[in-house]
Amino acid sequence: MADCLFCKIIAGDIPSAKVYEDEYCYAFRDIAPQAPTHILVVSKEHVQNVKEAAELSDAALAAIIRAIGKIAEQEKLEKGFRVVTNCGPDACQSVNHLHFHILGGRQMADQMA
Repeated sequence: MADCLFCKIIAGDIPSAKVYEDEYCYAFRDIAPQAPTHILVVSKEHVQNVKEAAELSDAALAAIIRAIGKIAEQEKLEKGFRVVTNCGPDACQSVNHLHFHILGGRQMADQMA
């Protein structure tokens, strides 16, 4: 999509601090990190959110999950990490493009909300 921030980042039109890329996803450091390690893993195919993830191939979905594990290992998050995806306005999804947040490098709060 021409006006999608993440599509522009994937295309290289907007710079990012890339940490991982494969055929199906692109991962980069968040510009406003909420933890010492905060990486966004973005589907290369534009779908708005996890509700539309069924539009992706099984290979694409599996690749995204595998990428999260590879990135966590690469970032040395041995003690643990959190993976979050927001879906829709009530969840404060700020970019309508499927993406997952990898948060780590510190003890996370016991409660999610």
